[in-house]
Amino acid sequence: MRVIAGEFKSRQLKSVDSNLTRPTTDKNKENLFNMIGPYFDGGICLDLFAGSGGLGIEAISRGMDQLYSVDKQYKAFATIKDNFKTLKIEDRAFVFKLDYFKALQQFKDKQLQFDLVLLDPPYGLKLHQKILDFLHQNHMLKDECIIVVEDLNKEIIDVRSPFVLKKQQSYGITTLQILKYEESV
Repeated sequence: MRVIAGEFKSRQLKSVDSNLTRPTTDKNKENLFNMIGPYFDGGICLDLFAGSGGLGIEAISRGMDQLYSVDKQYKAFATIKDNFKTLKIEDRAFVFKLDYFKALQQFKDKQLQFDLVLLDPPYGLKLHQKILDFLHQNHMLKDECIIVVEDLNKEIIDVRSPFVLKKQQSYGITTLQILKYEESV
């Protein structure tokens, strides 16, 4: 597993030594970032089910200012921490070993607002809508925030206002949905 583009292009990342996570392949990562725009001009990224941290690290490498990575599994947390240390980004990338909802509560209390949200929870849990509603109701998304939702094809969400479906692409048994948060909708 490696960083595809940007500041840390071609740097190798550790993967989680566990069957509880499924890393995004380099090809899917590249496709994803081609869909949402190859580079960013600053902003804050939330990687809520981070696994090894690869997607969030890719966002930092491509220009995000800050990254908040969350995973409740200890091995994932330790791997993310190691990857951040290897890349020397601990001053702008933060990792939390928490359940996703406790993390969201903490971020709400800190009044964080995100420009990019990466949602790739374990398949079949049907958490996406609950998370999107929480982020919206608690004013945690900046206008025009991009949200990436990955899940099984049969679990794709029905997108509704204030979210707009910008792109959707299937890869085997999974589908990526790219949403944009539009406050004025």
